Amino acid sequence: MIFQNIDLQNILQSLIVWLSSHGIKIILILIAAYFVNRVLRVFIEKAIKRAITDKLDGAGKKRAETLIGVFGGTLKFIIWAVALLTILPEFGINIAPILAGVGLMGLAVGMASKDIISDFISGLFILLENQYQIGDKVKIAGVEGVIEEITLRRTILKDSEGVLHYIPNSQIKGVAKKLKKT
Repeated sequence: MIFQNIDLQNILQSLIVWLSSHGIKIILILIAAYFVNRVLRVFIEKAIKRAITDKLDGAGKKRAETLIGVFGGTLKFIIWAVALLTILPEFGINIAPILAGVGLMGLAVGMASKDIISDFISGLFILLENQYQIGDKVKIAGVEGVIEEITLRRTILKDSEGVLHYIPNSQIKGVAKKLKKT
């Protein structure tokens, strides 16, 4: 039999010794990452809702949810990535080559997706600054119409003939907004 020469008691004892030193650190890192993520998520939600001074109904609520999702998701990714990089040495894994590889990969992805990143950043500022909302009459990139949808990547505008124009947010250099009469 294959398992005949395996000293199960020795393996179990080695596992207990390893868990008593490294396992506790790993569990503490995971617990800390979980709580930091939860606390910062609540902080982000409160900060964004406080920053958006208009009523949190309709477009304002949708805007707040979008911003909370973007910032919360980004923060969650960063926290868990740091936790993973902190845990890996406990398994005897050298993280220096991993960090170098991730850095190079990040550089390559960043250069390849420059336009997409630019769209997202522009979209984030459009939402943060509340430049326009769904239903507003505007002129963007030479197109006049009504805002149909705003995402982090693009703005959809419907002109007077009913044609939808998909405008990447990074191409929006200026907006002419027709104010509603009060």
